[in-house]
Amino acid sequence: MATSKAFLKQVRGLTFVGKTDSNHWITIDGPEEFFGSNAATRPKELLLISLAGCTASDVAAILQKKRVKLDNFEMNVTADQTEQHPKVYSRIHLEYVFYGKDIKEKDVERAIQLSQEIYCGVTAMLKNSVKIEHSYRIVNTEE
Repeated sequence: MATSKAFLKQVRGLTFVGKTDSNHWITIDGPEEFFGSNAATRPKELLLISLAGCTASDVAAILQKKRVKLDNFEMNVTADQTEQHPKVYSRIHLEYVFYGKDIKEKDVERAIQLSQEIYCGVTAMLKNSVKIEHSYRIVNTEE
């Protein structure tokens, strides 16, 4: 079993810097009304970016292996948050947006399915505590 490590250090108030085994630093912060500096991404926001990054990496790699040529690939993530503490995400929607020509729906659907059901570790960790939904769009860039 592999073990991962993370290090977090307070800079001031709710401003922290942290790094993991990859040795890349990241800053997190909170809003000024809760003693933060409002200078960096919030921890829960990073969770959404982590989820999108995990599944996007899977999908991009799968499509590359299938020789699907993308001009661009983006993701939009929306999340509903509960009103009561602890304020958690109750629903997350992932929208995959593919740009290119001759992109087949079946290739996109299969890549998303493989990511969501097999490969994305962040999805696997979250899916039992939050409803994760997805959709996709293919934007034809043919001129």
